[in-house]
Amino acid sequence: MQRITLLGSTGSIGESTLNVVRLHPEKYQVFALTAHKRLDRLMEQAREFNPDYLVIADKNDYAQAKKLASDWRISSEILTGPEALAWVSAHPQTDTVMAAIVGAAGLLPTMAAASAGKKLLLANKEALVMSGQLFMDAVSKGGAELLPIDSEHNAIFQCLPADYVYGEPQSTGITKILLTGSGGPFLHTDKNKLNKVTPAQACAHPNWSMGKKISVDSATMMNKGLEFIEACWLFGLSAEQIEVVLHPQSVIHSMVQYNDGSVLAQLGNPDMRTPIAHALAYPERIESGVAPLNFAQLADFSFHKPDFNKYPNLALAIECCKTGQSATTALNAANEVAVQAFLTGELAFTGIAEVNRSVLDRLRPCELNSIDDIIGFDNEVRILASEWIGQTSHRALGL
Repeated sequence: MQRITLLGSTGSIGESTLNVVRLHPEKYQVFALTAHKRLDRLMEQAREFNPDYLVIADKNDYAQAKKLASDWRISSEILTGPEALAWVSAHPQTDTVMAAIVGAAGLLPTMAAASAGKKLLLANKEALVMSGQLFMDAVSKGGAELLPIDSEHNAIFQCLPADYVYGEPQSTGITKILLTGSGGPFLHTDKNKLNKVTPAQACAHPNWSMGKKISVDSATMMNKGLEFIEACWLFGLSAEQIEVVLHPQSVIHSMVQYNDGSVLAQLGNPDMRTPIAHALAYPERIESGVAPLNFAQLADFSFHKPDFNKYPNLALAIECCKTGQSATTALNAANEVAVQAFLTGELAFTGIAEVNRSVLDRLRPCELNSIDDIIGFDNEVRILASEWIGQTSHRALGL
């Protein structure tokens, strides 16, 4: 029986995780559920799964959460704030942590789980993008078992040989990792029309059901850029050992190329329950609730090289990966601010890449030797990005 702390239980990954857990009550028990704002949904989950703890990210929501818990007759203890998120992640009664909080907010509890030696299911790619070596050192020192949840990284993990040595792909005959991406909703849209894209259009992914932030990142292909950075850290690879390939059907989730000409691919329907079930049960296999592929109904497999002029965020992420830690930390911070500005109507879709490039052009590489360094630098970059957006809005209004 694995006891699970689910960070971000009301998001798309959280819901998918609970769908898998629901199928296997004899294997998994929920220890803690955490949420940001969707308190009603959190209470519904708590009533079904009866966790020991509920954690609310914002301390200002404590009174409302207590009232809801009372109304719903929920006995779980309610905690609030970043410290509580880290506490349940490192708790001795937690066996497995699903790190599904989107963005920088997930860094500290994910790091706490790594340091405490948990079975860590990583859906929060930003933890690696922001803190890279520090995060991997925490995993190693804490004795954590790190399993990737992003469909692409989980696919790569499944295609690697059992004797793969971290950072030494050539020792097992690997020549390249092929990281697939759908190209998002604007794959066939003229790049000159992208400045008119609305948030609703950007969030309408053709294959995957995701939250707004990740959906926008997919539309700009920043999500693939962040995954590129994550893959380097997860598998100990250089940027030159990874190639991004567009695959609009999202059936092949990624591939590993070997020196004998073989290419191993992991295929499946585009449903996050598959990698979640794989990681939860690893090294065993369990039912995920996802239907297997019907190859007779697959009309087409197509592949393309990404157009970096159309997807400047992808090019920028690869560039930052080659530059180093401070660049990837800055990119993540600037992008989170820019995406939020786009979603609230303060910034055009094409302005997201402009903000990211402008902020990075103003920064110089620096050493980030601790989590405090990373958080402080992250805050500085967010301020810089917000100022740039504010100045751009003033110029657009002629002020």
